[in-house]
This record gives sequence, structure tokens and C-alpha cells, in this order.
Amino acid sequence: MLTALLPQLLCASAERLCQSVISMDSEATERLKKLQGKQLAFTLRELKLRLVLTAGTDRLLFNRHNEAVDCDIRTDLASLRQLRDASQLTRLIKADALQIEGDIQVAQQYSYFLQSLNPDWQEALSGYVGDAMAHKIALSIQQLQCYLQQKSRLIEQSMTMLAQDELLLTPSSLEMQQFSQDVSELSARVSRLTASLPDVEE
Repeated sequence: MLTALLPQLLCASAERLCQSVISMDSEATERLKKLQGKQLAFTLRELKLRLVLTAGTDRLLFNRHNEAVDCDIRTDLASLRQLRDASQLTRLIKADALQIEGDIQVAQQYSYFLQSLNPDWQEALSGYVGDAMAHKIALSIQQLQCYLQQKSRLIEQSMTMLAQDELLLTPSSLEMQQFSQDVSELSARVSRLTASLPDVEE
């Protein structure tokens, strides 16, 4: 019984959360009009769960059904995060990690809408903690985001340097140029040596 109700609870919770975020973005409703009536279905292979998003006038509706939709996407949890990067679509499709049926533009429109949501958290918080405290919290969150972004870039740079310098997994561009030059010189030496050898007659 609980297993059967779980998807419904998931849909209801996601719908309420999304509605709260949309209501905090003053421009979201206008952008949502471009999606009105369009349906996007997601099927996660691991969970065997098909979730259908429908754009309303001022909210996104979350449902579960097997009827035809404008765009139907089937993927796994590992590939789901990569869908934000349009350049990864072809690679995921070739690797059979992503299957798309219908109008891909609908999926792109939904992706753009969700990524462009810009809720005014400070305004929402001020109703609970006051304007001054809400401003401090919002400022702290911005500083934390900047800090995490910087750390993420540093970690990425460190991993690249570790792969090149310590583990010698990937050569640097200078090493590749030197290797290419060495090969060319060796090839030239072999050619000169071959030319200088006398012909051997049987």
C-alpha cells in the first residue's frame, strides 16, 4: 500500500516545492506561458518511474501516466545531471544512456525554464526573520556559493596537474610537441642510415 502511494507523494511534494520556487520569481509566470500545455515525460530506469511534467498557467503539474506526451526521455540517474549540458546529448544517445522520443525542443524549453528560475530568497526569508537578518543570510549564501565555486575550480585544476605531473596519465602540450619532434628526428636518422648502407647482393 505504501509503495503504491510513494509515487503520488513524490509528485505532490515536487509540485508544492516547484510552486513555491516559481512564486518567488516575479518573471517566472511570464516565461511559463511559453510552455503552457506542453508535456515532458521522464523515465528513470533504476526506479522504473515515469514522471510527467505539464506546464500550467502559473505552475508545473507533476503526474504519472503512460499516455503520449510532447517529449519522452528515458535515462538513468547517472546521466540525468549531464542533460543540462546540450553538448553531451549526442554522446549519451550513442552510449545508449539516453533515449528521446518526440520534440527535443520541448525538453530544451523545460531545461531553460528550470535553469532560469531566480527565486527571491531574501524577500521570502524577510517574512520570517525580518529584513536585516534576511539580508545577512542571503549575503552569507552568496559568499558560500562563491567559495564553493572557487574550491571546485581549484580541485579540478589540482586533479589535472596530478594526472599530468604525478601520475603521468596525460602528457602536457609541451611534452607532446617534444615527443613529436623526437619521433621526426629519429625517423630522419633511420632514413639517412638506411640510405648509407651498401646494397647487399645475394
